[in-house]
Amino acid sequence: MRRLLLATLLVVLMAQAGIASTILIINNDGANEGFNDPTPAAPVGGNPGTTVGAQRLNVFQHAANIWGGLLPSTITIRVAAQFNALTCTSTSAVLGSAGPVTVVRDFPGAEVPGTWYHIALANKLSASDLSPGNDINATFNSSLNGSAGCLGGTGWYYGFDGNEGSNIELLPVVLHELGHGLGFSTLVGSNGGQLQGAPDLYETFIRDNTQNKTWDQLTAQQRATSAVNTGNVVWNGFFVGAHAPFTLGGTPKLYTNSPASLPDVMALGRASFGAAIDETGVTGNVVLVNDGTGTTSDGCEPLINGGAISGNIALIDRGTCAFTLKALAAQNAGAIAVIIANNVAGPANELGGSDPSVVIPVVSVSQSDGNLIKAELGGGVNVTLALDPDDLAGADANGRVQLYAPNPYESGSSISHWDTPAFPDLLMEPFINDALSSDVDLTLAAFTDLGWLDNLPTGVPPGRRNVVALSNYPNPFNPLTTIRYEVSPAQDVTLSIYDVNGGLVRSFGRAAKVQGVRETQWDGRDNRGVAVASGVYYARLSTPQQTLTRKIVLLK
Repeated sequence: MRRLLLATLLVVLMAQAGIASTILIINNDGANEGFNDPTPAAPVGGNPGTTVGAQRLNVFQHAANIWGGLLPSTITIRVAAQFNALTCTSTSAVLGSAGPVTVVRDFPGAEVPGTWYHIALANKLSASDLSPGNDINATFNSSLNGSAGCLGGTGWYYGFDGNEGSNIELLPVVLHELGHGLGFSTLVGSNGGQLQGAPDLYETFIRDNTQNKTWDQLTAQQRATSAVNTGNVVWNGFFVGAHAPFTLGGTPKLYTNSPASLPDVMALGRASFGAAIDETGVTGNVVLVNDGTGTTSDGCEPLINGGAISGNIALIDRGTCAFTLKALAAQNAGAIAVIIANNVAGPANELGGSDPSVVIPVVSVSQSDGNLIKAELGGGVNVTLALDPDDLAGADANGRVQLYAPNPYESGSSISHWDTPAFPDLLMEPFINDALSSDVDLTLAAFTDLGWLDNLPTGVPPGRRNVVALSNYPNPFNPLTTIRYEVSPAQDVTLSIYDVNGGLVRSFGRAAKVQGVRETQWDGRDNRGVAVASGVYYARLSTPQQTLTRKIVLLK
């Protein structure tokens, strides 16, 4: 399986007057290289460039325009960019890296004191250029040029249409890396240490479910331990949590129908090929494949028990040949689905590969679960492979989206990415794949948590929104703020205040058949009349069709 390392829609377009920012790409390449490569190239996929260099620059500016159209700032964001020869072997490559040129704290407009901000966001919040010059530095791999020694001849695809074929589309990689530079990354080192002993803004949204604290509340040693706490590190932001159900799909699971001695439910890993599993699922008897050679259950040679496989779910052991070849052999024998059992300890693994001729569902189970199934095959095993819509893929039991925390620690990747079990695949996962293009998915919600946006409509297409506006003034405030909203046509509305963990602080009740502009004042007190502490809160306005949320800041 080819894994491409990135070094470190539910897109709701906020294309309203005055919200866009300007992101300027600064060409740092020398003559005849990178963005200045004069090699002739035919226009492709909406990219009109006629040289390799021009097409590269067009992709960068296209990505910059996407982020610029979503993130508001009156200060131009300058990105110094270049193509250099980075690591690339026959099986893996560093595609690119980007990050902030500088970080600042305690500037005018900072919402969280004593906390480092990426410079582009700090400039936005302060409405001034706090550090004149470039804001983001980005370097991309010029070795992906079709040479045989680099990913077997793979090259960059410079179109905007997602039709990269066997090449690597540059656009989502640039969007990904710009995301790091704009704020989707932590400054905490592998040893858990903070920059000059102060937290960074991203860090304040990292939660360790085992320690039940966010990273800014932990010691350096506790953060280092958390960084490898696989599956138990999550994003604690309000907006990401609100948007996760509209972005992430359900989790595939194996449900045991018989025998009763097997666990009722087993976890499954997904394959990047084959048919998708839905909530109805596939039900059948499980039969172990036999290819008659070596490890007879690895399905790497033609099956000799095709008659037993036909009409059933094939169980195959992971082995030396490609997952796609195993699945195709079972499909050709008449299997209705494939389960591939891991051959090493650990969870059910994701199955990479691509073969459009595989049209049946393909999943994986852990080695231990595979052994349990095999032990019961003599008496017959019947299962259903189905999607659990209530268990979001890539989120914890409370709907908080998981962050990438592999063990051992991976420099440049750990924590500053969404975790790989997320489905559909997310832009800010650590590994690129051909399912990504120009969708910024949950990254926009994360940027809303970080402060780039005041609100982000939840799960409703623009044409169906009936809440025209939600705002408050002043913001930050002390001790009183006025929450203003506009609704059309007449709707029942509910207005409430929540804390950063989603806990209800103050409810203003439901108002029936509201239309037009309304205002409500909040005095910084909860439902008991007790004054709340300084910090970030969220005003949430709900109608039968949608929910709109705005970040409000109480400073005492």
